[in-house]
Amino acid sequence: MSVQQLLQEAKAASAAMGRANSSAKNQALETIASELEKNSALIIAANELDMSAAQKNDVSQALQDRLRLDQARVSSLATSLRKIAQLDDPIGESVRGMTLPNGLLVQQIRVPFGVIGCIYEARPNVTIDIAGLAIKSGNCAVLRGGSAAENTNKSLISVIQAGLEKTGLPKSAVSTVDPFGRDGAVELMKANGLVDVLIPRGSASLIRTVVTESTVPVIETGDGVVHIFVDASADLATAIPIIINSKVQRPSVCNSLETLLVHADVAEKILPALGKELKENGVTVHGCDQTLLHIPDAMSATDDDWATEYLSLDLAIRVIADLDSALTHIAKFSTKHTDSILTSDSLNAERFLSEVDSSVVMVNSSTRFTDGGEFGFGAEVGISTQKLHARGPMGLRELTSTKWLVRGSGQVRS
Repeated sequence: MSVQQLLQEAKAASAAMGRANSSAKNQALETIASELEKNSALIIAANELDMSAAQKNDVSQALQDRLRLDQARVSSLATSLRKIAQLDDPIGESVRGMTLPNGLLVQQIRVPFGVIGCIYEARPNVTIDIAGLAIKSGNCAVLRGGSAAENTNKSLISVIQAGLEKTGLPKSAVSTVDPFGRDGAVELMKANGLVDVLIPRGSASLIRTVVTESTVPVIETGDGVVHIFVDASADLATAIPIIINSKVQRPSVCNSLETLLVHADVAEKILPALGKELKENGVTVHGCDQTLLHIPDAMSATDDDWATEYLSLDLAIRVIADLDSALTHIAKFSTKHTDSILTSDSLNAERFLSEVDSSVVMVNSSTRFTDGGEFGFGAEVGISTQKLHARGPMGLRELTSTKWLVRGSGQVRS
């Protein structure tokens, strides 16, 4: 089968998926979850092949962490599908409606996009997340998961298609162009008329390539130069655990903390203790001159550090004068993903929420909560950092468009 034939089959299947009721879609998700658990040993064995190749090819630790599947992670993927099955089906949901003066009944409802393409790298969890959200929202998904996870994704796609077939839905509702390599990705980006929207997930270079080369509409997800600002009024007892959680819990993901901004009035109070905890957790600090006074074993930061998404146990720390300085720094270096302020000053909190132009803006919270699962979406397609259609974690509703229904009784326009 050629890429064009595969895409045509997906387009044809999108009609059946669009008609499928909630019960059929939920049954498919439950069946795929069971198939994942039943075939976990085969999936993990396939993943071990990819992990072995990644280690031989000196793939970064961050990508290896994203690539790795073990029993706990496979179980988590199955749980994610079951959570999606329990969510309300957005298809057919009324967005707004009205009766016009002439008696016409006008209603806007949610409908599937049709065929969603996704290009990503070394993230087998994305295969399940996209497939699950696509199925529940009545869409088809065509995936390009990259060579690093080729064996894992092949195994996962096989399980997904088996689950679809067992429940009477077309197996071509979820497919992959991985066997066609880079050529498959290029055709996916140029598949106007067959693919309705394309979502890239991965490195800044991958996303930039898809955005610039695709002729299919793209929902842009972004890298995460994520900030926390410790205000002068911050509760330092809770500030340090929030910072450690944001940086250390899973440093290889896009919602992990990359730059910490500290108000000069509390630098002496927080940085020595924070520096000790960061060191105990294996974090390398890249600090400004004032930071080095309080964390002497830190590396000296360069301008490049403020714009770096480390995706590792590295953290840039800068001591700044005030909230205005924090807002200026964030405006210059943020990738508009997630930024948080730690403060007891409600006015500063509201100003930060209002003025920081990111997809998720937080007060007194770990940045690790920027996640579709944590937001109650069951899973996520990605974190959109653009402003058109969708912004922030993308769940079921972000995989829908709308159409207008007009019901008349013989009206004509005068």
